[in-house]
Amino acid sequence: MENFKYLGVILNEDNNKQIHLQERIKNANKTYFMLQNFFKNKNISKKLQLRLNNTIIDKTLTCASETWTPTKRERKQLNIFERKMYRRILGPVYDNKKDNWKILTNKEIYASVKNLL
Repeated sequence: MENFKYLGVILNEDNNKQIHLQERIKNANKTYFMLQNFFKNKNISKKLQLRLNNTIIDKTLTCASETWTPTKRERKQLNIFERKMYRRILGPVYDNKKDNWKILTNKEIYASVKNLL
């Protein structure tokens, strides 16, 4: 058997954690899409949506992470997924000066999240 799932962790003979990380990201993505109605609802504040993300989706992503020793590559993948979720929640912003919609940069995303939380 090439891969074996034991207590929610995927083990293999090469001790390749990349497969486990990809599975965690896929599960967190599934969780987001199950809760998509909450995240797309305009009546729910961005602050509450960010709290939902932090309490449900982040926990799904980092389940059993106490045993991880993440490499630079794995940390980068986790940060990319985190920013992806923030972009989905915050959405594009209308720029009055240029009279068009713009996507937030990474610095703007983290500043917005910091202000909301």
